[in-house]
Amino acid sequence: MLSAASALDAVFAPRAATFAYRARHAAIRYLRSIPNATWFFRVAIPRQPFATRHVRRLLDAISGKVDDPGFLDYLREMFLSDAIAFELGGSELCRGLPQESELTSTMLNIFFDPVDREVMAIREEVHKKNPRVKDDSVRHTPVRVYAVRYLDETMVVTSGSKMLTLEVRDRILSVFERDLEVKVDRFGSSVHSAASEKMEFLGMEFQAVPPSVLHPPMSEKAKRARKMYLKRKAAEAQELKNARETRRKKLGLKILNHLFKKVRRGHEFEFAFRIEDEVRQEFKGWAEETVVEYFKSQEHRRHWHRLFTSGDFLSLNRVRDQLPSTLVDSYDQLQETLDRFLMPRRGHDITEDEEMLAEEEDERQYENRIVEDLTELKMRVNAPIELVRKAVKLAGFTNSMGRPRPIKLLICLDDADIIKWYAGVGRRWLDFFCCCRNFKMVKIVVSYHLRFSCFLTLAEKHECTKRQAISHYTKDLKVTNENGVPEVYFPTEKEIKMMGDKNLSDPKPVDGALTMILVRLAVDDTSLPCLAHFCAGTDTALYRIRLLQNRLNVDPLNEKKWVQGLSAIHESLNKKCLPLCSIHASDLLLGKITLRDIDCTQFVDVV
Repeated sequence: MLSAASALDAVFAPRAATFAYRARHAAIRYLRSIPNATWFFRVAIPRQPFATRHVRRLLDAISGKVDDPGFLDYLREMFLSDAIAFELGGSELCRGLPQESELTSTMLNIFFDPVDREVMAIREEVHKKNPRVKDDSVRHTPVRVYAVRYLDETMVVTSGSKMLTLEVRDRILSVFERDLEVKVDRFGSSVHSAASEKMEFLGMEFQAVPPSVLHPPMSEKAKRARKMYLKRKAAEAQELKNARETRRKKLGLKILNHLFKKVRRGHEFEFAFRIEDEVRQEFKGWAEETVVEYFKSQEHRRHWHRLFTSGDFLSLNRVRDQLPSTLVDSYDQLQETLDRFLMPRRGHDITEDEEMLAEEEDERQYENRIVEDLTELKMRVNAPIELVRKAVKLAGFTNSMGRPRPIKLLICLDDADIIKWYAGVGRRWLDFFCCCRNFKMVKIVVSYHLRFSCFLTLAEKHECTKRQAISHYTKDLKVTNENGVPEVYFPTEKEIKMMGDKNLSDPKPVDGALTMILVRLAVDDTSLPCLAHFCAGTDTALYRIRLLQNRLNVDPLNEKKWVQGLSAIHESLNKKCLPLCSIHASDLLLGKITLRDIDCTQFVDVV
């Protein structure tokens, strides 16, 4: 299947539309960059199988570019034998689940190509009718149509009127129903206001908000805290500078004392070169730095100005009249120079000027912020935190009160495997929602609920208290490996705190790791080969797959009892056993690989 997918990608990928994304985070970042969104809608496709009529249209589209009857017959047989079988409108596509084929994403991009062509035509028509004004002095928001498609999910955003958005929606839905024969939920595809309503897409929530919501101004308390921080940093820098000067003086005194003792004892010093110029230059530089530092002080300048100007008889008029004019002019020039360089400004004048400049800067920033809020809108991306909390409760991390609890099914695992399973779920959540505005809430779920649930599970296994488990494993959940070296698998609190939107690769969703637990079996026979692809290891251990929906006896299609948007591994794999080497077992627990990287046809039957 990989070779067939590569061949189809080589033919159809160059012709694909720019908004037909193959990675979730790339699509989300594009949506987040859309300016001045006013209306949007999502094409709601109810759950339906990819039936024979869809396969026929797909093969017709492929035959238009690929003249190979044998290859087309191969693809047709793959669909007839259910080797490629998926549903439209579901939540199982491209989530690393074993029931998904490698060809699914490629097939869907080819199948939905007519929709992409229609959207491109709509965008071109709108752009021609509404050109951008080139005058920079005029604030102009042109009417634009933006679209994003990821597999079978499509979202359209406009910066125009609602009537235009309705017209665009009708044209796109007609392509789905007429050209592709795909059933569409027109009520679920309603047009919504981007500024006042939220839109769920790709497992996240989108809404257009003013720029000040995404980048709020600093509060008065934050400003005072920043001033105190800068003042403290300046004091620390001055203390370090004074310490260096003190050490330098002490070193110089020690050198002079040593030389003086040598001279008193009659020793002579001979130098191969003259150092007077170097010493003179060095002392000149020190003197200039000292004078500059000295006159930075307002008190020193005021003192010297008072000494030079007070009690001078040349300032008296009856004395000035009796002296030569050249002497009086020289004296006046001296006074002007003293006033210019030594007379400091009064402290309250400086404070008033600084306060005035600060007020003007604040007013200017406030005006710019108000103008931006009234004229611009930016897309905000939020993680569905309520769904995350529901998933945490469904998986057993928390009780009915929302407090962490142990998962007793994990007690039979090794300590390292327990921590690895929690780390795999936590890291997938952190990687998936790293581009969200409320990422801090997801961090709290991982850092508190998952971490302390892991502590409670370890405490339940070793029949000790939570405090003793934290004391033994530390807050970073350190565990020693076979060589006695401590290792950390769960993300530390500092690491979680520093996480942000810096993940360029498309992360795997948490679905496969959250809904599956690997239970190691106590079996003596370990000569079975590892089932991971391209692995020839025979030093393996047997693991049994336990699925969440079977443990809870819940149908994943029932959204009232299940989590909306959370996919599940096919129930036929429940309680199946698979041999894995230590490396791939660790990778599967940590979420680095999925069951798609395992040969699911070679499972072992163990009673």
